[in-house]
Amino acid sequence: MSKTQVQLELQGVHAAITFSTEEGVNVLMPDLLHSFGAIVARLRKETLVRTTTIQAEGKVFLAGADIKAMAEYGPAEARELAELGQGIFHDLESLPCITVAAINGAALGGGLELALACDFRVAVKHAKLGQPEVTLGLIPGWGGVSRLTKLIGPARAKRLILSGMQVSAEDAVQYGLVDEVVNSPEDLRHRITAFCKMFRLAAPNAVAMAKRAARDHDELTAFVECFDHRDSREGMSAFIEKRPASWVE
Repeated sequence: MSKTQVQLELQGVHAAITFSTEEGVNVLMPDLLHSFGAIVARLRKETLVRTTTIQAEGKVFLAGADIKAMAEYGPAEARELAELGQGIFHDLESLPCITVAAINGAALGGGLELALACDFRVAVKHAKLGQPEVTLGLIPGWGGVSRLTKLIGPARAKRLILSGMQVSAEDAVQYGLVDEVVNSPEDLRHRITAFCKMFRLAAPNAVAMAKRAARDHDELTAFVECFDHRDSREGMSAFIEKRPASWVE
């Protein structure tokens, strides 16, 4: 059993998911993935939630899977673990709300794969990011290859994935892997709060439709469906009437 725990705190229109462990290094294993998956499933039903941060306590953000446990796996166990992680990270990526990974330390392997499934990533400057799986004779198994390639392009993605190298948060910004860098964990907490507020003027349904269009490469259908939702009527009426829009009935 993993000693890492995960908790959800609802704060009105904002939700915070926090990983923590007494050992200081957060590790993703099947029991923890199931708990995280249950939280993601609950968030999908929390229609008032507009933004969600995924954060961690301890020395690292997330260090990935437990290599000692994985060393005993055969192909069947590996497939089960990969399918579990890929399914949960797909559900995370598909949430209608804005998701932000608050990277307070190293985000490696599966930890970076989880961050890649979020909409945005904000990191402290001392954080290290990477996909070191090839140095273990493996490759990323939870969507890291495809998401990293889509995010930063094939050339830079190959450089990280095929070498297993780690990059600093400041270099990761240049790559497009991280959106912003802050100086300290305290600065990270403040910046995350301000970062999430940037999206509060947006209509919840429009955000969900835009995320879906980007994921499915079908802007036409998503655009048309917007006109069948209350938010489009309210948003355009508010613009014409020169008043703030109200997204809650």
